[in-house]
Amino acid sequence: MATLTKYGSTKRFGPRYGRRVKEKFGKIEKERNESSTCPQCRKTRMKRLASGIWSCKKCNIKMAGGAYIIRKIATEAKESE
Repeated sequence: MATLTKYGSTKRFGPRYGRRVKEKFGKIEKERNESSTCPQCRKTRMKRLASGIWSCKKCNIKMAGGAYIIRKIATEAKESE
């Protein structure tokens, strides 16, 4: 008998698309919905408004970034300046 794995929000796909694809998609979707750290005020209040558009709920800054997660390289480059 096959073992059951928890896919989180990807259970809605049922038996379609395969295990690996659903695991990758679930990881991306989880990271997309989490709050990220704002590069200006350093609070974890950045939320995704649309694909590549991020907004901080504390300091009301809007910025462009990655489609699903804020690019860590861009925030690290700003820190070093």
